[in-house]
Amino acid sequence: MHHDELIGKVQALAQLPDRGSAEHVTRAVLTTLAERVPGGLADHLAAQLPPALGSVVAADEDRVRSSTAGEGFDATVFAGRVAARAGTDEDHAVRESAAVLEVLDAAVAPELMERIARSLPPDIRELLPVARADDPDV
Repeated sequence: MHHDELIGKVQALAQLPDRGSAEHVTRAVLTTLAERVPGGLADHLAAQLPPALGSVVAADEDRVRSSTAGEGFDATVFAGRVAARAGTDEDHAVRESAAVLEVLDAAVAPELMERIARSLPPDIRELLPVARADDPDV
């Protein structure tokens, strides 16, 4: 999926007022997701995203990740980090995160999203599309 298409879908699904808001929240969610999942998964995700968004997910010198485990935080911390980065409240952050993750689910390989879902705790997994969050294999 191309960058403009992905951002447009986030904007529509999250009912955001403009593309800039959609870009901002998408980057906030991707940054937070990259902190939560193992580094290897984050790198695979970065490779499947448009370059401008993949660079948000890819490890950099300031954010060295373990290849075997991400940071261990729950949905409350996830929403708090997204809210702080996106400049919104936690309720909006949860709704907007779910929208970004739904678009992400359609944008990358299903096998990768299954691996990402398995790496998340159940409370964060609830933000994924219903079919992915309820998958018994996850």
